[in-house]
Amino acid sequence: MESPTVNAPAASSTGVVVIGRNEGERLQRCLGSIVGRASAIVYVDSGSTDDSVRFSTGLGVDVVELDMAEPFTAARGRNAGFSSLLAKASNVEYVFFIDGDCEMQPDWLEIASSWLQLHPDVAIVAGRLRERYPDASIYNRLCDLEWNTPIGEVSEVGGIFVVRVWAFDQVGGFNDSIIAGEEPDLCFRLRQVGWRIGRIAEEMALHDAAMTRLGQWWKRTVRGGHACAEGMARHARSPERLWLKQTRSNWFWGLCWPAALLAGVWATSGWSLVGFLSYPLMALRVARNRNKKFNDSWKHAILYGGFVMFGKLPTALGQAKYWTNRVLGRRTAIIEYKSIGDVASNRRLPTHSDSRSQNC
Repeated sequence: MESPTVNAPAASSTGVVVIGRNEGERLQRCLGSIVGRASAIVYVDSGSTDDSVRFSTGLGVDVVELDMAEPFTAARGRNAGFSSLLAKASNVEYVFFIDGDCEMQPDWLEIASSWLQLHPDVAIVAGRLRERYPDASIYNRLCDLEWNTPIGEVSEVGGIFVVRVWAFDQVGGFNDSIIAGEEPDLCFRLRQVGWRIGRIAEEMALHDAAMTRLGQWWKRTVRGGHACAEGMARHARSPERLWLKQTRSNWFWGLCWPAALLAGVWATSGWSLVGFLSYPLMALRVARNRNKKFNDSWKHAILYGGFVMFGKLPTALGQAKYWTNRVLGRRTAIIEYKSIGDVASNRRLPTHSDSRSQNC
């Protein structure tokens, strides 16, 4: 899947849906990067207690405030934004889904819509997402490494992407009930009806994870495990056997293998603990592959490999959480790694008049 240089189509062809809650100045940056570049913008707010709604309205952005009496999911927010957008701008051909903690690159909408025009069999395209402050913490760095994924035809792209409107409608959009992993589920259903998914090398957006603590990374990884388990449960019987291999790996390295090693301590006079050396060895293997495939520095590759293996435990716990709740017939509440206090830029947003003075 090449990334051609083409003449940009009319701006009226692409709309934007932003979702967020209590994003503070990050939402200000996000909307500031989009206003004037898209034919229509909808911001979907999920119960913010800051000035997000007032600020967005002041910019002339259409706002959808979700009824928080119903369970909130990112999928529900994006679907609500999509419906509102199409009701106001029926001529939109493509929709860019972006989170309120991201800032869009200036030419991204033109690049993405042009590329989709040249590839009529592709439903979704994403570009390079980068972390805004990768050196602020090792967890931010891990996010930046995670965003760097293969270019070309792919099976999934992450939650920030441009989608063809009628392809999105064809499969019924996101599944509102999925608390995490709604985008891989959407991509899977699109592929099942013949669409392709693409990633190109062009810069798409900056993301601000604001992860500074191990606990945040842990919750985020648990959420990923929950998403993996639910995706497998829904689609593992398909010919693609979605996420079955990953789920088995997480069970083995996260729970089964360490449990077996600890259970064997008495019988082996402690020699079973030597088996834990397999974790750094596997981390080095992951790091080597990362270094070769993405040309990451060895420092970053080793960091990535180490946390991939360390992450097997919270990922397995997330899988266990999904299956436990499923057996008990309980709905899992959304798993959030950021609280209001975690958002570094949680100061009061400027009013519309303030924002003009700051060229926002």
